[in-house]
Amino acid sequence: MEKFLKIHLSDNVLVATSDIYKGEIISIDDISLKINKDIPAGHKIALISIVKGENVIKYGNPIGYAASDIKPGDHVHVHNVKTNLSDCMEYEYHPKFNDLNFAASELTFKGFKRKNGDVGIRNELWIIPTVGCVNGQAKSIVNYLKQQHHFKNLENLHVFGHTYGCSQLGDDHINTKTALANMVKHPNAGGVLVLGLGCENNQISELKKSLGEYDKERVKFLNCQDVEDEIEEGVKLVENLYTNMQKDTRTDCPLKDLKIGLKCGGSDGFSGITANPLLGVFSDLLIASGGSTVLTEVPEMFGAEHLLMERAENKEVFNKTVNLINDFKEYFIKHNQPIYENPSPGNKAGGITTLEDKSLGCTQKGGSAKIVDVLKYGETIQRNGLNLLSSPGNDLVAASALGFAGCQMVLFTTGRGTPFGSFIPTMKISTNSDLAKRKSHWIDFNAGTILESGNVNSLAEEFLEFVITVASGKELNHEKTGFREIAIFKSGVTL
Repeated sequence: MEKFLKIHLSDNVLVATSDIYKGEIISIDDISLKINKDIPAGHKIALISIVKGENVIKYGNPIGYAASDIKPGDHVHVHNVKTNLSDCMEYEYHPKFNDLNFAASELTFKGFKRKNGDVGIRNELWIIPTVGCVNGQAKSIVNYLKQQHHFKNLENLHVFGHTYGCSQLGDDHINTKTALANMVKHPNAGGVLVLGLGCENNQISELKKSLGEYDKERVKFLNCQDVEDEIEEGVKLVENLYTNMQKDTRTDCPLKDLKIGLKCGGSDGFSGITANPLLGVFSDLLIASGGSTVLTEVPEMFGAEHLLMERAENKEVFNKTVNLINDFKEYFIKHNQPIYENPSPGNKAGGITTLEDKSLGCTQKGGSAKIVDVLKYGETIQRNGLNLLSSPGNDLVAASALGFAGCQMVLFTTGRGTPFGSFIPTMKISTNSDLAKRKSHWIDFNAGTILESGNVNSLAEEFLEFVITVASGKELNHEKTGFREIAIFKSGVTL
């Protein structure tokens, strides 16, 4: 494997695939470069002279401008590159579509078909508090049931506590109510106990209105203030739900029934070279088979949004994409915060320099398919294909948002590693082999081998098969450790 990589023909920087040291000589395109400073793996090297003010090109696009003159062989990073990005912008629709190079797959997975036609990839029993005040009661119900030997599959019983549901106003309150309502109806749950207190903003009576139609055999409600012993009553309801779930079995389902969220976190300089392009190939393949993928993390689209906008299926979707981008910028401005306070310290240590650098790598998870819809936070998938979803980049918030939108699983690429899990299976895909070896108890799939093979497509078939085994019941690492939680987007004042 070469010690460096040129991603696009028009790039004026290389990416180090392993550590390169001062004084080393590397050759590419009949150019010999003497390295002027130690370059860590994942970081950039100037291929040619870049004059102060000129653009630095990576992925065939500008990732910022040179803040000072940069010589061939120099380390190109935060010390000599600045972002080109500014505030809200105006955009024009210039569609540019690519033909998907995949035929529909006849592969199937083993899923749970629900009464309303949805398909789950897990059959779990959830206790969902309407308000943080009863998180303890929910845990007490579970602790009591752990002492009952007839619960053979107690590992499938989960409490999803949170700190919200009261003292919230306006859109902030609606976010909580909508997110929890979507969760109650999620197909990965075979049964749900909604546990309320009785005096909170997020009243069960109001939550029911947000639910619309639901399976009354699978969803039960309990207000703790309405009964003498809420633990005893809760146990009875959970036992009833548990009994109903014993009839559920997995059956063959086509790939079109899969709805998969695309997410990255702890990204590094290899994210846009290995794991994210792998998800892009997977996304295209799944969409060709009639399935759906959802791309979120709006602040990590800034700088690459033009590439998404030209893939909008029509003018309406284009306008929704423009609003998605500019509305999120206005969110930062409203709170007097810089729009481009990104990438994170970990991203920078891994070789990502500017937000454009991060975004151009991040958005590759969406492959090359047309964008068929843009979802607001709390909206659910209505059209099969590639969707965009409004949510911040925060790992827990964004992964939860994908679940609230109806995704059964999140594919989560990472170059630095993270152990967390959302309330839906959250597959960790490493961008480099070193991380996969060091954190094998975190990482579920290694995309770092692409650096050695140089071919994303060569790993795509194996990855698809792995996703199918997970959709069919194989546990991910965070499921084995019990790391599961939800995070609701907080966007307003607290009373």
